[in-house]
Amino acid sequence: MSSAPSPAPARRRRRRAIAFGAGIVAVGVVAAPLAASAHGHQPPGHPSTQDDTLRSLAASSGLRIGAAINTDKLGTDDAYTTIAADQFSTVSPENVMKWDTIEPTQGTYNFAPADKLVAFAQQNGQLVRGHTLVWHNQLPSWLTAEAASLSADQLRAILKKHIQTEVSHFKGKIWQWDVVNEAFNDDGTPRDDIWSQKLGDGYIADAFRWAHQADPKAKLFYNDYNIEYTGAKSDAVYAMVKKLQAQGVPIDGVGFQDHLDTQYGTPNLQETMQKFADLGLDTAVTEADVRTTLPVTAVEQTAQNSMWSQSLAACLLVKRCISFTIWGIDDGSSWVPSTFPGEGAALLWDDQYQPKAQFSVLQQTLELAAGAPHRTR
Repeated sequence: MSSAPSPAPARRRRRRAIAFGAGIVAVGVVAAPLAASAHGHQPPGHPSTQDDTLRSLAASSGLRIGAAINTDKLGTDDAYTTIAADQFSTVSPENVMKWDTIEPTQGTYNFAPADKLVAFAQQNGQLVRGHTLVWHNQLPSWLTAEAASLSADQLRAILKKHIQTEVSHFKGKIWQWDVVNEAFNDDGTPRDDIWSQKLGDGYIADAFRWAHQADPKAKLFYNDYNIEYTGAKSDAVYAMVKKLQAQGVPIDGVGFQDHLDTQYGTPNLQETMQKFADLGLDTAVTEADVRTTLPVTAVEQTAQNSMWSQSLAACLLVKRCISFTIWGIDDGSSWVPSTFPGEGAALLWDDQYQPKAQFSVLQQTLELAAGAPHRTR
């Protein structure tokens, strides 16, 4: 999980119909759900098929659909493991590729949990999104303790070693890397963290170059929250990306976290993603969830359904949106309640691993998109 996004300002959006081949999803209207089979966790003896899983439905449009995975549950929680294997064609690590896990002590590496996720993906025909190489959070204590005393050259050397060691370890096994994560404030100014303080904004270009050197075939992404909305932050990221491209920096895509809340407006995600796609970049929804106040009312449920459908539809309508990742599987292990007290119900399965209405809405949105142009891969 990335850091908690600050609430986005409400925006009014006109209701409009979006055509997917012969079907139409009415944006802002709850679609009639399909039968939610959620294959793999049916009651004993209940028949199920693979043709209505999210991964199967998304495949016809060339879209990869994924989830952030808690590796502690793989192989220990049967229902969780089955959903992770059956429903998704990509996986992201919730935490096990972040620096504090990878290198808890300087020079001592802990790749085993992340290796477990990669092995799981390979066993289930899934691709892996690596998350994340450079971030201001979840840094190892040895680094944060020493940061103030390090020179710029020393810090740059440490960062380069971290990026190239991790990317090299997973070379050929990672489809997309979130190279730099959340480098801007909501007002569009650079985040004041140890990287910008010591290295200036040049560390971003360096990070992409170092990652590319370590694995030239991996797709390299910048990832952030609230850039779904037109405004200062989205504009700042856009300007940064254009600058990187002008410098010949090997950046391949931009990730839109898409953490949404029913009390705020729905973002103009399609418009903003297309803006970046027009630069020749891939785009991806990287951390989708839709939280609401608890207990969930019928009106809030309707809003959640609509926001899920709109987010997925936006990705499907941007040809260079190549993946749609949900930040978690079940409400019982979501990051939302501990970060936003009084809110939750943000994911597709409840805390008993039963599929919710949101799951059916995504099924229908994907079914209506069948036959749409395939993604750029």
